[in-house]
Amino acid sequence: MPSMNDILGVILGGGRGTRLYPLVRDRAKPAVPIAGKYRLIDIPISNCINSDINRMAVLTQFNSVSLHRHIARTYVFDSFNRGWVQILAAEQTPQSDAWYQGTADAVRKQMLEIQSAQADYVLILAGDHLYRMDFKSLARFHWENEADITVAVQPVLREDAPRFGLLKRNKTGRITDFVEKPSDPEVQKRFVSREDPLKPYLGSMGIYLFKTEILLHLLTSTIDDDFGGEVIPSAIGDYRVFGHDFEGFWEDIGTIRSFYETSLMLTRRDTKFNFNDPDRPIYSRPRFLPGSILEGSSLNNVLLADGCRIQEAEISHSVIGLRSQIQKGVCIEDSILMGADYYDPEANDLETLPLGLGSGCQISGAILDKNVRLGPGVVIQPFPQGTEIEQETWWVRDGIVVIPKNTQLAPGTYIGPDK
Repeated sequence: MPSMNDILGVILGGGRGTRLYPLVRDRAKPAVPIAGKYRLIDIPISNCINSDINRMAVLTQFNSVSLHRHIARTYVFDSFNRGWVQILAAEQTPQSDAWYQGTADAVRKQMLEIQSAQADYVLILAGDHLYRMDFKSLARFHWENEADITVAVQPVLREDAPRFGLLKRNKTGRITDFVEKPSDPEVQKRFVSREDPLKPYLGSMGIYLFKTEILLHLLTSTIDDDFGGEVIPSAIGDYRVFGHDFEGFWEDIGTIRSFYETSLMLTRRDTKFNFNDPDRPIYSRPRFLPGSILEGSSLNNVLLADGCRIQEAEISHSVIGLRSQIQKGVCIEDSILMGADYYDPEANDLETLPLGLGSGCQISGAILDKNVRLGPGVVIQPFPQGTEIEQETWWVRDGIVVIPKNTQLAPGTYIGPDK
């Protein structure tokens, strides 16, 4: 049987990610911070490392500088390990001067680099999913079934059917039919394959294991741009395509709402995903920050990162990111603070508000991106779900207030439904 050394992990960096705007205004989707100290790209890379896949290529295109910087500073293998994490950025070549047109097209445009790794198998992963998965189990299933392509699959809620690629399998696990994100209820009925009334469908997780030779043939013999919408459905008739079951937690962090709800889930004791697993850790960049300082504060269900200073504040059901500075009298609930990339210098410019939250701020139902400066007395309240507003210094996405990176709000600013 082959070994995990025969697999190359290819992680897709994604495009503009408009559904996560404005969190992706200044960064790529996989570079979005999560859980106070990590970035989304840490999830697939860590899953690969924990599964003994030590050769990885990250395909990037849009707003990718911070993503490149994070990977370069974090994933440095020593000279006794043959592993590497390589950046494959979109580029103009004599063969093509176009950007990546989709997931499959991105891999097609980097096929020469992928072939140079001389791996017999290619594992395609997304850079914006939260999960912990043993790819050894997926690979073993692939080899035992002599599959050409294996798709990781998971039960799907009835209401989530339009968001997923749905599939049907025969008794051997071989996929017999596949449709990408069906909105037609009649099409959805055709893909009911489970007796569970809550989760009657099987959905693709966007994780694909290919024989390299099959991947090369599929991408060079067609002009298909997308794996889920084109490559996988067209391969079912001619190749051995199997579905491998995954029962653990998995979430697509593709919208502001999913990012917000998943992040706040991490603050609870009964969270469905725990970053703290000594056997299969999630790695990130070591920053060597001091422990956080709490002065006369009350915290309940709070995920607190390193290097923070919190003075006489009340915080509940919230994520407080690296280097967050929170002054006296602040109240925070149901919110995400991403923290800061640096500390203010000792002699702060008097025309610039200090980093963090000024005294007396009241924050609820919000996401505050990095390096935000809020003057004293700023009030932020959530809007009804479904509300969409765009302002120069703040946005509302599905009712959640988002303060973009490096934004400054004047003292006494009120953001919320009309009083």
